[in-house]
Amino acid sequence: MWFLYMLSWLALLIQLCIVTLSIAAGLYYLAELVEEYTVMTGKIIKYLIYATILIYIGMLLFEDFTILMIGSGLASCVAYLLVLNDFPFFYVSSPSFIVSIVLLVFNHYIAFSHFSRQWYPFAEVLAYFTLCLWLVPFAFFVSLSANENILPTTSGVPQEQDESDVVSNYFRKNKKKMGLLSFFKMAQESVLPQRVRKQF
Repeated sequence: MWFLYMLSWLALLIQLCIVTLSIAAGLYYLAELVEEYTVMTGKIIKYLIYATILIYIGMLLFEDFTILMIGSGLASCVAYLLVLNDFPFFYVSSPSFIVSIVLLVFNHYIAFSHFSRQWYPFAEVLAYFTLCLWLVPFAFFVSLSANENILPTTSGVPQEQDESDVVSNYFRKNKKKMGLLSFFKMAQESVLPQRVRKQF
């Protein structure tokens, strides 16, 4: 009897590894798609925000959620739309980005306090968190790598060296990439061995 119990723990460990690898592969594929189709990604995120606004309006009409919960959710959707104005670029110090992060944390706090006071089935709680709180931030998270391969353009700031060479100045300033796709490529290079091609 103890042998099957030990095998169940081993099987659970293997299943967790497989699920983790599947999620990582899915995120890598999504990051590749986002990097390839940035305009379409911006439109999809905008439609996701509009769908979230409709969900909040439906909850206002058909559910007994508090006005604070609905209002802060709608305010976060407005902040997400303001962050989307600069898409595919993300400015961490911009007021819209800071407000969206603060509202995301505040919405989680309000949701946890609401669902701890009133009982709901787990599927309904998970539906609220998935559709109202996590879907749009997850789309923004996946699209962090979208600005890595955007073609450089001239900016209003004067360059110190050779203003006519926009491409060289762009790559000189942006030596290190910090997106999701770069993270996965770095993990791939450090974990997986490099293939050696046979020389015939």
